[in-house]
Amino acid sequence: MASLSLRGIHKVYPGDVTAVNDFNLEIEDKEFVVLVGPSGCGKSTTLRMVAGLEEITKGELYIDGKLVNNIPPKDRDIAMVFQSYALYPHMTVYNNMAFGLKLRKMPKAEIDRRVREAAQILGIEALLNRKPAALSGGQRQRVALGRAIVREPKVFLMDEPLSNLDAKLRVQMRTEITKLHKRLQTTFIYVTHDQMEAMTMGTRIVLMKDGVMQQNDTPQNLFDHPANLFVATFIGTTQMNIIKVKLVPREGKMYAEFENNSIRVPDAIVKRMKSDRYIGKEVYLGIRPENMHDEEEFIAASPDSLIDVSVEIVELMGSETYLHLQTSGKDDNVVARVDPRSPARAGDKIPVALDANRLHFFDVETEKTILNRV
Repeated sequence: MASLSLRGIHKVYPGDVTAVNDFNLEIEDKEFVVLVGPSGCGKSTTLRMVAGLEEITKGELYIDGKLVNNIPPKDRDIAMVFQSYALYPHMTVYNNMAFGLKLRKMPKAEIDRRVREAAQILGIEALLNRKPAALSGGQRQRVALGRAIVREPKVFLMDEPLSNLDAKLRVQMRTEITKLHKRLQTTFIYVTHDQMEAMTMGTRIVLMKDGVMQQNDTPQNLFDHPANLFVATFIGTTQMNIIKVKLVPREGKMYAEFENNSIRVPDAIVKRMKSDRYIGKEVYLGIRPENMHDEEEFIAASPDSLIDVSVEIVELMGSETYLHLQTSGKDDNVVARVDPRSPARAGDKIPVALDANRLHFFDVETEKTILNRV
């Protein structure tokens, strides 16, 4: 078991290409931390520096309080699972899992115990005599996990381990890895570009962009309290709608206005604004698709948060419906996630109610949130 401390970590490649910039992160023992972000954001590079596969340009990395910058990978007591599985094709599953232990001159009885125990945990006992070519993608991924488990490391590092699997198998393996973490009670650091994986697996998520940490938080806080516009639009299966509005005070109340639309901002949200300098100024309003409603009862109950829209596209998903809507004052569509039995059809002109208690606001220049947390 291990805690990790990354202090002022930088990675600069030849040509002055900065991959990771001033990265600071404290990871507690037994945590499941997910590094997430778009391709090229520096998440895999960060993981590889923890593993010792990439040299740290600047900064300090501690594992269990011990500085490990100059300690080789084999002596860091970590195990890494790669995207490509990296199994030896000529070896059986058993020998693939045992190979690293044999290199360490571990007694045969101990190797056998660890391999069979890991196989039992992963449900691959019947596969031990097969070779990788005879395995499915999910089975190969389990073998790769097993090879890491047998080492009984302090830290598990996983670099996009599910990206080569089909959608159904990814969901299944996502659950299996979460169960594995709970069973092993070991520190996990997991890298993915898939925000759904991050939200469902991590006890804590680190969202990165252009080598810089954007937010380090629990999945729920990341969703409910995005630190900036990038976080707001990256997290969420259908991204947050963003509209440029003007905050206008009128008769003791605050309104967010754009073109012919005026939305009353609840007093509770006004009180959370970090500064009154935004009053009378343009800001970005954010609203998630699930917080936009076309039900008659919601519309009747929300006269101060209605916008008029034209329905352009209706996507029927079975359990829900996505409405792509055009409204004055916004060039591209806004998207509402509504009840699957919604009567809305393409070409309809309808009112849509925003759940004003779920509004987000961001500074136009810095793109940072202008709201304090509750």
